[in-house]
Amino acid sequence: MPYDVIIDRLPIFALFDLKGRREDLAKWAPSLPDFPGKPNTMTRTEKTALFFIGPDRWLLRAEIELEDALVRALRPSEAPADISIVTVSDTMTFFRITGPDAGAVVSIGCPLDTHPDTFGPDAVTYSEFFGLRSLILRCDGGFDCAVEQSFGDMVADHLTRAIA
Repeated sequence: MPYDVIIDRLPIFALFDLKGRREDLAKWAPSLPDFPGKPNTMTRTEKTALFFIGPDRWLLRAEIELEDALVRALRPSEAPADISIVTVSDTMTFFRITGPDAGAVVSIGCPLDTHPDTFGPDAVTYSEFFGLRSLILRCDGGFDCAVEQSFGDMVADHLTRAIA
């Protein structure tokens, strides 16, 4: 039975791994988007998203054309010892799965309960996707699933087979 979904392999994003207390990061980089209030949630602006992915751990995602400006604003090489800012843009491949059956397709590869009652519109977390560590998050009309760049072709193949 074919699924009613659209699967897109997204272009590369600017990604920054941020570690440190929220207050310290906000003081160091006041241009960051608002910090999410709860773990495993995100805040978004038009071109950026900030994910709260662990204790004192954040992932900033932005359109790739903003990467140089973000490096200048975040100044990773100058960060104080109590915070860490690392550019990780080339490490992940994102797939966007949208459409009426997006949840069903994601559930083929992921054990996470993605029902809207438990995984709401601002939800983001690390889980498993086709046996790989993956970042799973809500997007308009479905989900973004990110895996290590080197596994991108394998996941694309799994997704193609899952929806056939």
